[in-house]
Amino acid sequence: MSKKFAILTRDRQSEALRMALGLLLLDDQAEVFLLERPLAEDDETQSQYKNCLEMDLTVHSNFASAAEGMSLSPEELAQRLTQFDQILPLL
Repeated sequence: MSKKFAILTRDRQSEALRMALGLLLLDDQAEVFLLERPLAEDDETQSQYKNCLEMDLTVHSNFASAAEGMSLSPEELAQRLTQFDQILPLL
């Protein structure tokens, strides 16, 4: 039976994205929540993010100027987190 994982991250974004992709290989569901920072511009993070897009993995952010479709208010973030079996903080 598959589980739903929420991965919360602030500074370790590429690792969080890589972890979420690994969970997909186990037939689990995962979503990544970027907290208080925009998506990093470094090559590793951008590469992992492109892989996430290809695998239809959802990435959210509560950063004020997040890309369209990624942005969540604090209230929306709290509501979304109640839908997961496991929450993995990778701050």
